[in-house]
Amino acid sequence: MQNQNRSQFEFVVLMAALMSIVALSIDAVLPALPKIGDYLSVSNPIENPKLITSIFLGLGIGQLIFGPLSDSFGRKPIVYVGFILFIVASIICVTTKSFEMMLFGRVLQGIGLACPRTMCIAMIRDTYEGDYMAKIISIVVMVFILVPVVAPTLGQYLMNHYNWQFIFTFNLIFGLLIMIWFWFRQPETLKDKYRIPYRLMIFKTGTVQFFRIKSAVIYTLLSGFITGSFMVYLSTSQQIFEKQYDLADEFPLIFASLAISVGLATFFNSQLVVKFGMKRIVHIAMWSFIITSLVFIVLFNSGHNPSIEVLILFFALQFFTIGFLFGNLRALAMEPMGHIAGIGSALNGFISTVMAVPIADYIGQYVVNSVTPLFVGFLVCGIISLVLFYYNTTRISKLISS
Repeated sequence: MQNQNRSQFEFVVLMAALMSIVALSIDAVLPALPKIGDYLSVSNPIENPKLITSIFLGLGIGQLIFGPLSDSFGRKPIVYVGFILFIVASIICVTTKSFEMMLFGRVLQGIGLACPRTMCIAMIRDTYEGDYMAKIISIVVMVFILVPVVAPTLGQYLMNHYNWQFIFTFNLIFGLLIMIWFWFRQPETLKDKYRIPYRLMIFKTGTVQFFRIKSAVIYTLLSGFITGSFMVYLSTSQQIFEKQYDLADEFPLIFASLAISVGLATFFNSQLVVKFGMKRIVHIAMWSFIITSLVFIVLFNSGHNPSIEVLILFFALQFFTIGFLFGNLRALAMEPMGHIAGIGSALNGFISTVMAVPIADYIGQYVVNSVTPLFVGFLVCGIISLVLFYYNTTRISKLISS
């Protein structure tokens, strides 16, 4: 029994490590955005956040491609293919002098990183189910979210002591170490009975099966709106704290403190979800998300920014509620898709991410001199999500009663 527990612990840590490659590649670059923009001769600083949203676009595309393939070829080979793509993309990012080519490299990075991200969720679904699956996902997501506690500080350190290119080199070295660990210690989780013979039709048949599972589609849409609202913050945080508040040196510390808020929530969720259930926690968290946004808008509707202490307080409250949503919404979407975990995880990630990118880009263009548009975006995304949640709950109640 002790060996089994130790094996389970290693599995959770390894899945979290796979997810951390994704988080590090996104967040370590944040302090370097102005320098990268200057190096690439970007005339409008508002374009710099595209270096963040572009990698999310790649994550969405990559999941759609590699998720179905993993249902045929297994989870492990797909992770290796993704890391090879990540290596090629990183070389492009380090060597290019064109902003457009840099964006292409970031998209390609996202496509490659989609493999460990998608396979992580699929391997968890292969191994666990129900509220316990949500517990494991919460722990893994907690590590994924806590990486930003150190990532911006690490990125700033590497940039100050070497150059911004070395941030990409460090990510490659870190990823290689994780891949070696994964290669030696992680067995294949895809059961033979769920292995689908490869043919081009698996993309079509898997997609058809996914869209027939209404609850999975609805929870995927919910994830898209919540991820989109959070992505606005990710892509504009550097501009908010460094430009609007003139806190360039303090930015990594502020970013880290807010990441801790999300991480604490995901930790508490991992302890509470088995006792109270995913749906109840999601319901409470969504209402909290909406109320926090509404209070901020009412207090600061003039467009004048509050003090930095007040802003951090509202961000911390907002992200604490988001921490209860990320893992649970993903788990609720994956719960009925054990027979198509690969393509199910892929479509869930693809749809939610591709939804999130335009949401983040659209709201982000208004976050120039005030943070109020960011909270308006939070409110709208929260209300839409709550309506979808009630719709799904009502639909299930009618099916049960009939």
